Amino acid sequence: MSGSPYAPHTDAETEAMLEAIGVDREEALFDIPDDVAFDGAFGIDGHTERGIREECAALFERNDDAVEFLGRGHYGHYVPSVVDHLSDRSEFLTSYTQYQPEVSQGFLQALFEYQSMLVELTGLPVANCSMYDAATALAEAAMLADRVRATGGDVVLVPDHLREGKRAVLENYCDGADLTVEAYPMDDGIADVDALTDRVDDDVVMVYAENPTVRGCIEERLAAIGDVADENDALFTLGSDVVALSVLEEPASVGADAVVGEAGALGLPTSYGMGLGVFACRDDYLRQVPGRLVGASEDADGTRAFTLTLQTREQHIRKERATSNICTNQAWVALRAAIHAASIGPDGLVDLANDCVREAAALAAQIDELPGATAPVHDRHHFREFTVRTEQPAAAIAGDLANDGFAVHVVGEHLLQVCVTDLNADRTDDLVAAFTEVI
Repeated sequence: MSGSPYAPHTDAETEAMLEAIGVDREEALFDIPDDVAFDGAFGIDGHTERGIREECAALFERNDDAVEFLGRGHYGHYVPSVVDHLSDRSEFLTSYTQYQPEVSQGFLQALFEYQSMLVELTGLPVANCSMYDAATALAEAAMLADRVRATGGDVVLVPDHLREGKRAVLENYCDGADLTVEAYPMDDGIADVDALTDRVDDDVVMVYAENPTVRGCIEERLAAIGDVADENDALFTLGSDVVALSVLEEPASVGADAVVGEAGALGLPTSYGMGLGVFACRDDYLRQVPGRLVGASEDADGTRAFTLTLQTREQHIRKERATSNICTNQAWVALRAAIHAASIGPDGLVDLANDCVREAAALAAQIDELPGATAPVHDRHHFREFTVRTEQPAAAIAGDLANDGFAVHVVGEHLLQVCVTDLNADRTDDLVAAFTEVI
């Protein structure tokens, strides 16, 4: 447009281009409905800074002030203040993709450390430096399986209890790759390995399991699931999160070919949408990893340096050779997760995870003592969350709890799900008191 600092064309150049296209003015290039077209005024009254703050405060006060006992893939843990202070430095906050290593050493090293943490937690030798979230990471694992497995299969097997949104994303990706998503049965909250064994054959390209499951149960037969996948030449992909991985079975030790999941449990407040995806895999699939890898190398003087060593997304190589169409990455969020993990250290991470086991068990025991409630429903070890069976309709109980200021999940006609972390553990007695009154 003429006069724009971003498109510095003269009036004569603009006129020549419009003439070549066959239109009289730039607006003719866009088909914008009249009811949404800009009419020259925004219709927003001007305010002082103080007035805007007061208006926003009044708006925010309309939100429900509830104590959340929600989980199912979105988990909140206390984020140390050092995470905000360091990640808000301008050299991190204003950085984009670190294409130029000579000016990006600090950020590249932080991403290398993030990858190294994932390698240590999963036992797998390759981890990329960020994915969008757990759902897209799972979908990318299915795409990887389709590329690397010798079997001619086209079926991706997932747990019957897989969260609806995660399965929807997976199906969306698989539809374009001519893959089919099917579910295998669960047995008291974990995988029914016998039924899975009967189902898996050469039409299956990937078997996916979660530990913990979406209902918080610790999967007890991961090695057996890995054996079933391996015997049928299917990729075994395991889903988890960075806190749980610090105390649960190491994925590599149970035969996992790839690990996906969430790292946003560290460094991020609960956002129910914003995430940070984990993707780690075996060395064999190094050149099939979606997104980007940061590697350690040496500069011309022999000094250790960091650089983007693998970029297999569509922007960087020919489309037919790309492993993924992921357009950006969660580098700043991965930075926050790395800072959080480093600030509490390995022992602190293990302590946090152990608290997730103890506090869930203690809260379930308290609720189980109430008449009309059974918790946990599944006779398993649990991590963070568990289900509660209620004699009364679950939706009605959840509604009454909401009126008392507590939010829980409804997962069935008579099933609730409760999640406890360090952020709400101090309110568990209040939740039990509310449960007592409601039931």
